[in-house]
Amino acid sequence: MTVDEAARVPVVIVGAGPVGVTAALLLARRGIRSVIFERHQGVYPLPRAVATDDEVRRILQAAGVGEEFAAIARPANGLRLLDARHRVMAEFRRTEHGLHGYPQTSMFDQPELERVLRDALARRPECELRGGVEVTGIGPDTEGPVRVTYRDDAGEHELRADAVLGCDGAGSLTREAIGAGWEDLRFEERWTVIDVRTTADVRCWEGVDQVCDPDRPATFMRVGEDRYRWEFRLREGAEQPVRELVAPWLPPSQEGDFEVVRETQYTFRARVADRWRIGRVFVLGDAAHLTPPFIGQGLCSGLRDAYNLTWKLARVLQQGGNERLLDTYESERKPHARHVIRLAVAMGWAMTGGQDSAAAIRRRLLAAACRIPGLTGLAGRDLSPPLTTGPLVRRGVRRGLAGTHCPQPWVSVDGRRTRLDELLGDSFSVLTATSPGPSLTALAHSLGIRALSVTDLGDDGTLAAWMRAGRADAVLLRPDRVVMDVVPAGGPDFTSTADWAALLHTTRSPALAERTAPRSLLRSTTR
Repeated sequence: MTVDEAARVPVVIVGAGPVGVTAALLLARRGIRSVIFERHQGVYPLPRAVATDDEVRRILQAAGVGEEFAAIARPANGLRLLDARHRVMAEFRRTEHGLHGYPQTSMFDQPELERVLRDALARRPECELRGGVEVTGIGPDTEGPVRVTYRDDAGEHELRADAVLGCDGAGSLTREAIGAGWEDLRFEERWTVIDVRTTADVRCWEGVDQVCDPDRPATFMRVGEDRYRWEFRLREGAEQPVRELVAPWLPPSQEGDFEVVRETQYTFRARVADRWRIGRVFVLGDAAHLTPPFIGQGLCSGLRDAYNLTWKLARVLQQGGNERLLDTYESERKPHARHVIRLAVAMGWAMTGGQDSAAAIRRRLLAAACRIPGLTGLAGRDLSPPLTTGPLVRRGVRRGLAGTHCPQPWVSVDGRRTRLDELLGDSFSVLTATSPGPSLTALAHSLGIRALSVTDLGDDGTLAAWMRAGRADAVLLRPDRVVMDVVPAGGPDFTSTADWAALLHTTRSPALAERTAPRSLLRSTTR
């Protein structure tokens, strides 16, 4: 084994899927260098994830690939629940303009997304992607740099990292290294997934259909101009040709022009890791949670992990943030991940109806519940509930904006039209509905940010209306656009800031491990 004691890198990322590469891009935007180790040389060529929401599109914007992703994405209408005869029981309509400034549901092809992300990575000198590398060991040291051993064509090697992000999937070596196990949320089913390319007149409502039939539960969606996906639960000993399975969606006379891009089997599971971190070793994405695909949130949850963690890690590595800031990654993300998984499991049971004597009763109750006015709209908005009160979310007696996301309208500044986040940048932000007082101005100065009046941003009134509805004179936004603190209407400026302020600032010097990193691992850059 080659051990280079001088080889010290700020961040090692294990796995170059969408979560790992997005994490690297988000770190690079904050000046943090990283090395990604990936077993495979290229992008996995077959489709897997196919859906995302507006919050995650905002994350891709933050990673610098918003426009590139827009070119490969296809807005979708939302989700329908169908009975066994394909009659609509409920419709969860999604709009083309969500809170985050994008369509609430978008379809895409994962290999295309991965190519977009890797192209962006190649343009960032802060990042290095090394394919054909297998990580063989991670020392989750709680003190000092983390030891990482890996194997490539040249043999065995070892280096040190200030932090390790395990984006290495369900069979994660990183999860094993931190001693984490699975919490089983009690859902496991075998399904077959079929991706098809055809120009046939496929019956489609430009959204996702879930067929709630215990004999043959199915999912159907249009992914691209001529791309479609079907998923069917497998029955023991029952094999059917692809054309027979998808026949209800095809014209009766359809012949030829029907290419099966992929047909494979998956076991859908619902699990969450009981531990997400030891020291500066973290797990993200499928390494931390497994979500059944019924609400299209598997990849979305992983990208939310990356967004939540990277700004905090950058704060600790570069800006003197307290180590305890990193504790909030698991405390904020795990409850949300568990919530999403339970929603997906509930949808799965709605589709399959279970396989016991009460299945028919549950299906009738589902159909009745779907007819309750407003219920489907409420359910459709519950994919990303507010963060609960914690060190980085201060909530008063009255429930308000704290813990929720700030909307992202188009704004106009100095005659230039842009999305709000592009104006705010990558750090904290203060938005005000009134003239800021001295203490608020001082707070903004201490964080190195400006206090911006929403009346000066030239939007369509979205931000002012949002703050009025939340009875807020000012809000403090985290880098991930979550409201951290609120000045209530007519109230004093931000108060009781000690909890989060102590996490954002310490007296120690931030680690500058990159100064010892060899060029073979990290290319030099100027910022």
